[in-house]
Amino acid sequence: MNSADLARQFESAFGQAPAICSAPGRVNLIGEHTDYNQGFVMPCALGFRTWAAIAPRDDQKLRLRSTELPGEFEFDLSGLPSKPLGKWCDYVLGVATVLRKMGHSLQGSNLLIHGEVPIGAGLSSSAALEVASALAFLARHRIQLPAREVALLCQSAENNFVGARVGIMDQFVACLGKTGHALLLDCRSLEFGLVPVPGQVQIVICNTKVKHELAGGEYNRRREECEQGVRILSQWYPKIEALRDVSLQQLEEHRQALPPVIYQRCLHVVCENRRVLESGRLLQAGELARLGELMRQSHRSLRDLYEVSCRELDIMTEVAEGLPGYWGGRMTGGGFGGCTVNLVNAAEADRFAEQIAERYRSKTGISPDVYVCSAADGASAESMR
Repeated sequence: MNSADLARQFESAFGQAPAICSAPGRVNLIGEHTDYNQGFVMPCALGFRTWAAIAPRDDQKLRLRSTELPGEFEFDLSGLPSKPLGKWCDYVLGVATVLRKMGHSLQGSNLLIHGEVPIGAGLSSSAALEVASALAFLARHRIQLPAREVALLCQSAENNFVGARVGIMDQFVACLGKTGHALLLDCRSLEFGLVPVPGQVQIVICNTKVKHELAGGEYNRRREECEQGVRILSQWYPKIEALRDVSLQQLEEHRQALPPVIYQRCLHVVCENRRVLESGRLLQAGELARLGELMRQSHRSLRDLYEVSCRELDIMTEVAEGLPGYWGGRMTGGGFGGCTVNLVNAAEADRFAEQIAERYRSKTGISPDVYVCSAADGASAESMR
């Protein structure tokens, strides 16, 4: 579906011409579970997008509908829910709530959502929905916000309304991604650099088609474990604010003071930050073999130290080895299912996709979804008509 198709559906449903906004999903090439530790990540936006069409109402109602998700919702803007409902509308409500807290007065609106980002695959469908919704509200109310502020308000919506303690990466790259580039982001300062992805490389994303129920609670638990590590290490290093500030030498010097599990979590984050910075240099230089090895190291660390992989993700990484054109890959996203990300020579990407799907199917009995992708642009908005 494109914006014209969605506009036609909107006009059929509501009898109005809407503003159309969209935001992409993302894949993280390397830098997993570093963002909420104020560290470094290297994601890129994808061609999968979530679209939001919006137009005014003449009352104080917010009416939400999706082309593919169940449920139609209507809320009075004078009394929006204060807690999540456990539905897809929570991400939109969270954005509306944060905008209200920022002092913006919202008026009645009809909103129609269409999503292309696979749900539950670790490709950040939630951030795409938040950013598309935020841009829609901003267009509806003629509010101007810099892209970084949009990312921060959407992160706040997911942290404080939905209840997921995510870092800034997903919303940031959804706002600021650029075609043909990865984005090397400092999650503390929000400074970033655009790193060209070589033209002879394609990004192949392999969806295991599993998502274990551990994901949500374990994600927040990992964050708490990292914070515990910081509290312990701050006895010797009072200036540290997050694991981003801890060197490998400092961590090893005080290893015995940390519970074994906490040490493992910290070791992953400290080493992963180093891998991200080195990966940025390698991608810029086109040194794909060395970059691929860092991606393999990242997966092993996530599997063995951070313990967020699963059997299906491990199999998907194993069956990629030895396939023509393959440089390297790893699990991507929060873990416990979802996707792997692989760097593959463009000329061999389609064949790689066929072969890895067959290998995975023969090992698991599951038919995966495999996407051959390139880095895409971030969010966009059309003006109100």
